[in-house]
Amino acid sequence: MSADTSVKKVVLAYSGGLDTSIILKWLVQTYGCEVVTFTADLGQGEELGPAREKALLLGVKPENIYIEDLRETFVKDYVFPMFRANAVYEGQYLLGTSIARPLIAKTQIDIARKVGADAVSHGSTGKGNDQVRFELGYYALEPDIRVIAPWREWDFKSRESLLAFAEAHQIPIAKDKRGEAPFSVDANLLHSSSEGKVLEDPAVAAPEMVHMRTIAPEDAPDTPTIFTMDFERGDPVAIDGEALSPAALLTKLNQLGHDNGVGRLDLVENRFVGMKSRGVYETPGGTILLAAHRGIESITLDRGAMHLKDELMPKYAELVYNGFWFAPEREMLQAAIDYSQQQVTGQVRVKLYKGNVTVIGRTSPYSLYDQDLVTFEEGQAAYDHRDAGGFIKLNALRLRVLAKRNARGR
Repeated sequence: MSADTSVKKVVLAYSGGLDTSIILKWLVQTYGCEVVTFTADLGQGEELGPAREKALLLGVKPENIYIEDLRETFVKDYVFPMFRANAVYEGQYLLGTSIARPLIAKTQIDIARKVGADAVSHGSTGKGNDQVRFELGYYALEPDIRVIAPWREWDFKSRESLLAFAEAHQIPIAKDKRGEAPFSVDANLLHSSSEGKVLEDPAVAAPEMVHMRTIAPEDAPDTPTIFTMDFERGDPVAIDGEALSPAALLTKLNQLGHDNGVGRLDLVENRFVGMKSRGVYETPGGTILLAAHRGIESITLDRGAMHLKDELMPKYAELVYNGFWFAPEREMLQAAIDYSQQQVTGQVRVKLYKGNVTVIGRTSPYSLYDQDLVTFEEGQAAYDHRDAGGFIKLNALRLRVLAKRNARGR
C-alpha cells in the first residue's frame, strides 16, 4: 500500500518509550513524511538523553529533535494559576496530568510553526482524556492544523502486534515490555498517575510498589515536620524564609511531602469521554500547597469573595480536566480568580505528620481577622451584641411567614 502523501512534516509528542517510537516509524511508513520529535521535560524525573538517542536511532535528523526544559514555565504559568483557584476535580483530584497537557500542546504548536510542519501527532489512546486535551489545545491555538492520532487510525489490534511491528523495524524493546506491564505511569513535577492492569479492579487495594513519590504514612517519622511558606498575591514564593523559583519551590514541597507520606489518592473518576476509571495518584507538594493556600486565604479574603471562589472552583476544575485551558470561559474565570488574589500575601505555618497536612498558623499584612471583634473578652465597641437581634429577625421573616402558612394548611 502506498503512503498517504497529504502530510509533509509532522511534530510528534515523543517520550522515547516504545509506543511513541512505534508511532514515529508508523508515521514515516504511513504518510511518507518528515518527523520532528518534541520531548518535554516537565519534571517527570526521567533522563531525557535516551529520548534523543532513540530518535536518532530511528532516523530522525538531529535538527529535528527538540527536547525542551519546561519545568519553570509549567509551574509558574500553569500549576500556580490553577492552585490560585484551589482547583479540585470531583472533590479529590488535584489535576496533575490534566494541567500538563495544554503546555505540551502549546509547545508542540510553537515548534510546528517554527519548522513549517503541517501536522502534529500524539500517542494518546482512543479511550482516554488526553487525546481530548491535546487536540482541544492544538485546535484552539492553530485552528487548521492537521492532527494525527495513530491509536484511532492504525490497524494494530493487540500488544503482540505492536511488538511484532517494533521487531520488524528494529525498534528497541525494553525487556519488561515483552510481558504485561503491571500498570502505566504518567509523571511530572506536580504528580504521578498510575492506571491499568493491577489497578483496574477498584475493589482491590493498590500494591505498595505503585507508590513512587511518597513513603507509606505509617513509615513516616514519629516527629512532625513544621515549616513556613510565604505567599505573594496568591503564589508561594519562599519556604522557611528561603526564596525559591516556582519549580524549585514545588520540588522542595514534594520532598517534604514524600518524607511524611503526604499526598496519596486512590480514586475512581469520571472521564470526559464517558467511562469511569480507577487511578492511584501521588501529589505530595500539591497537597501541601492547597492546604497552605487555603490557610492564607482564610485571613485575607472577604467572605463573599471566598464563597464565590468556592462556587466557581468546580467549573474551573472541570474545564481543566476536560481540556479547555485555552477556552475563553477558563480565561474569564482566571481573571476573576487572579483579581481575588491581589492581597493574598503573608505567611502560613504548616505541620506534616504521617500523611496529614495541618495549617497551624497564618499571618498577613492584609489580614481581615480582627481579634477585638471575635474575642470573648471585653473588646472594642465595634460590635454591638444587640444588633444581632434585628439581623436574626430579618433573616427569619420569610421562615416565619412560611411556617404560618403551613400551619393554616393543617
